[in-house]
Amino acid sequence: MFTGIIEDVGTVKQIEKKGAFGRITVETALPLSEMREGDSIAVDGACLTASGFSGNAFSADVSEETLRVTTLGGLSAGSKVNIERALTLSRPLGGHLVTGHVDGLGSITKMARSGDYLDLEISLPGELMAQVVKKGSIAVDGISLTVADLGPGSVRIAVIPHTLGKTSLLSRKEGARVNIETDIIGKYVEKFFNKKESRITEEFLSEHGFGKKV
Repeated sequence: MFTGIIEDVGTVKQIEKKGAFGRITVETALPLSEMREGDSIAVDGACLTASGFSGNAFSADVSEETLRVTTLGGLSAGSKVNIERALTLSRPLGGHLVTGHVDGLGSITKMARSGDYLDLEISLPGELMAQVVKKGSIAVDGISLTVADLGPGSVRIAVIPHTLGKTSLLSRKEGARVNIETDIIGKYVEKFFNKKESRITEEFLSEHGFGKKV
């Protein structure tokens, strides 16, 4: 489990393809002496398992599924990636609950600077739009962000200066694909409402005072 608060922007040192699988090596400023083999670490929002350390770099194996549903397979030496170690009970939950299980890929359709801020628009697949709400949380390349507004098949995000300075967002370009993880709470709510036997409907909520304007 992660928070979406990026700890470091690492640099891909090497990425190897081994048939349908791969192995990635990333240089980072994080204190790797505090990590052990088997620890979880998120790379651009994808949860990987650290399998080796050398100097200031860690390596992790990448499964066929991860290569298929994330941007990791398209990385090359020199690529900048967001790094976050797994959440521990001694660290504050400053972002939102992020599992590191990427739901799909989005595409950056607009990047507009407004002073020190960035207005970011990302198109999403239809199945992911159903799990996104205005003012809700979304993880983009592992970064915990707040949805400012919704459009037809897209989300708009106002990125604050601190986030721009601590993540790889400024290295992205319009048209770039990004890893998307929607809010886990939204997934459970969607599943609950889609259950045929569920008695919770919009009419039920309305009758019991939910959704009324005050």
